[in-house]
Amino acid sequence: MSLEIKNLKVEVEGKQIVKGIDLKVGKGKVVALMGPNGSGKSTLSFALMGHPRYKITSGKILLDGKDITNAKPDEKSRAGLFLSFQYPKEISGVTASNFLRTALNTRNKKQISVLDFHKLLQEKMNLLKIDKSFTTRYLNEGFSGGEKKRMEILQMSILEPKIGILDETDSGLDVDSLKIVSEGINKLKKDMGILLITHYQRILDYITPDEVHIIKEGKIVKSGGKELALEVEKKGFQ
Repeated sequence: MSLEIKNLKVEVEGKQIVKGIDLKVGKGKVVALMGPNGSGKSTLSFALMGHPRYKITSGKILLDGKDITNAKPDEKSRAGLFLSFQYPKEISGVTASNFLRTALNTRNKKQISVLDFHKLLQEKMNLLKIDKSFTTRYLNEGFSGGEKKRMEILQMSILEPKIGILDETDSGLDVDSLKIVSEGINKLKKDMGILLITHYQRILDYITPDEVHIIKEGKIVKSGGKELALEVEKKGFQ
């Protein structure tokens, strides 16, 4: 179970943003991708998931050895990719519970019953310390930043992807929310690979990365272990 990115180059509106990225994320591993704003982190995440605005001009995306470079977003999701958004959208009129059940049934060939789904949902919500009232509220409507991010991690736990791409999940979280979200990720990571995209070191105080890569101007310029993230905290992205 692995995601392999080979010499990936990505354009947005004719401008090359990602300029040749090589990365590998395996099951049970956390790979942190750090970089300043505008370095290409989010562009990479959207391109991996198949957003049509982000044009892959060369390179490959392999999931368990299968080329999914040009697959559509729903095909990539069914293959086992998941993207947690930096700014989750509010969807009025759709309860979180209905959204999650529909997402699971859309992705899987075998449909889950309402009873079995609610049993699964309660189990996952308890794991992530999410209040039961969330499921009857409209998706992300009126949610705090921490609540929205917990809902993203809940969705990931329900869908059980092979690889979770977390795009600045720590953005806008207070310390308590960061701890809860990080605890959830730590509980889930043993069953999947995690590509953790951030420009802050603080989330790595709670989630220990196996590898840290620094991206600047669309290229990985330095790689190492957790100590590299601590170096960035002290010296910045030099």
